[in-house]
Amino acid sequence: MADWQILTVTAVAILAVVLLIVKLRVNPVVALVLGAAGLGLMSGLGVTDTIDTVMHGFGDILFEVGLLIGWGVLMGALLNEMGAIQRLVAVLFRAFGKRGVPYAFGVTLGTALQSIFLDVLLVMSAPLAKRIAPRLGRNGVGKLSAAMAIGLECGIVLMVPGVAAVSLAGLLKVPLGIMLLCGLLVIVPTILAAIFTMNVLFDRGFWKPEKDEQPRDDDGQDEALAEAGAEPASANGSRPLPIATSTGGVSQLTKVGMLPRAGVRRQRDGEAPLVLLFAPMLLSLVLIAGGALLEMAGVVHPVVEFLSAPVIALLIGLLGTSVVARYTVGGERVEKGLATGFRESGQILLLTGAGGSLAAIVGTSGMGDLLGRYFTASTVAPLIVVWAVAAVLHVAVGSVSISAITAAGILAPIAGQIGLNPVLIALAAGAGSLFLVHVTSNTFWLLQSMLGQTTAGTFKTCSIGVSVASVYALVFTLILGIFI
Repeated sequence: MADWQILTVTAVAILAVVLLIVKLRVNPVVALVLGAAGLGLMSGLGVTDTIDTVMHGFGDILFEVGLLIGWGVLMGALLNEMGAIQRLVAVLFRAFGKRGVPYAFGVTLGTALQSIFLDVLLVMSAPLAKRIAPRLGRNGVGKLSAAMAIGLECGIVLMVPGVAAVSLAGLLKVPLGIMLLCGLLVIVPTILAAIFTMNVLFDRGFWKPEKDEQPRDDDGQDEALAEAGAEPASANGSRPLPIATSTGGVSQLTKVGMLPRAGVRRQRDGEAPLVLLFAPMLLSLVLIAGGALLEMAGVVHPVVEFLSAPVIALLIGLLGTSVVARYTVGGERVEKGLATGFRESGQILLLTGAGGSLAAIVGTSGMGDLLGRYFTASTVAPLIVVWAVAAVLHVAVGSVSISAITAAGILAPIAGQIGLNPVLIALAAGAGSLFLVHVTSNTFWLLQSMLGQTTAGTFKTCSIGVSVASVYALVFTLILGIFI
């Protein structure tokens, strides 16, 4: 096919996927597979080759990351069941003070807690954040809301074991240890710089509490505030605030107080220290990162190779978390948490596999050869292109994962051909997919309702805040590209 024909059919296929999802409300998994099949047929692959490529693309990416995603989601479900998130948030508020809280909160959400399903993580941490935000000053709600949005969204695409980050690593054949280390180098300065930028803007009048916040009521639950290290507010007899509770591991919003008093008491007097709850997950990340560092240093040993293999390291973390959970909440709660994790991982695996199908078709349709002829060995232009493609797709589709995987898949076939380290493509795609989180995102509405913002306020903290992070992430990825 001629170059213009390849470009045209690829554009038509991607546009069709966008329209199916946005206009016709077709499930993203179905839309991606239909788009992949249509692109294969239009590009002349033929019926048999198109079907084979779709199926192999689906299977290949799940071969790379299927178990990794499953272990991570199950680990997060157990941490949720143990109430570890609320306890960690309370510790952060006590430890870092008013100025440091947004930064510590954002970095922790984006790095240490990415094995936890995003929506679960949000609803478990938001109620305490909402109660403490007014103690940070006039713009406290805006600052903490922006920190939460930035940390949550950056983590899912830039930090292992975030589900989109793991998927990108599998799609681009990036060793998970390398993705973890490089992602850490990008995500930490990205979150800190983005939060700093938004705090400066808010302090200079960009945040207007009277317009950007919903009327706030305090319920006077001083015990919960004391647990978080904040000064209590005076009670005014208002209605209680929503909080995420767990029924069989499924987070729900219940019209109760900030935290049940019994729950606060368990968090203070419980036998299991907080560090014990997170120790297995942190151990798995240390094993993965340590194995990557030793490999780069030329240290090779069968035992190290086995324990640092991501599928084994995360399995060790899952088994350890299961043991801790049985000790703290009992076997019945563990089984319920695991059941919830299996339900959540199913849709994630299907979406990841469908993205792999589309990427495989793009790689065999001739688009890879075409891009390879137009790109040089320079790392700058391809990274900006993949960032821009992911940004446009995210604005249209509203899914961070879909836009990142699709954008990365376009350049994946030529990563080696143009001399570009695949981890940079993964990070650039992740960065672009963060651009302009808006009303099609479930995260947008959860942040609005749970943190007491108006829609206009949520556009500032979530849409603009995460877009600022998107640009910073691209900049830090380009800087990283100078050294690798």
